[in-house]
Amino acid sequence: MTERTFSIIKPDATERNLTGKVNAVIEDAGLRIVAQRRIKMSRAQAEKFYEIHKERPFFGELVDFMTSGPVVVQVLEGDNAVQRYRDVMGATNPENAAEGTIRKLYARNVGENSVHGSDSAENAKIEIAQFFTDDQIVG
Repeated sequence: MTERTFSIIKPDATERNLTGKVNAVIEDAGLRIVAQRRIKMSRAQAEKFYEIHKERPFFGELVDFMTSGPVVVQVLEGDNAVQRYRDVMGATNPENAAEGTIRKLYARNVGENSVHGSDSAENAKIEIAQFFTDDQIVG
């Protein structure tokens, strides 16, 4: 079943010019990048995006990190895109990530782990809508 998921290439990866390398891993996994743009996330955008973590002790640090430099927001499409992208991202902690995954290849640590991906199809729709309009997505 073809579906869409949302991806962010985080500031730790963009500052090291890894966007192309991350995109290659995504495409090699059989996912298509149907929308992509480089932005500087505002504090308000980051707080809204991560509001699910508002009560967690790391919330402030996470918002600071996500607004510290450019990010690349993306819409990915493919068969079972949400799960496929979660598999290709690898475990949140790169030390536990499988070989060949984005986080094993490029993450610095559990906090600077290079990429975000939606955890469900429902959240993918919500996350995509925060950064893209339908006419910006070319399927």
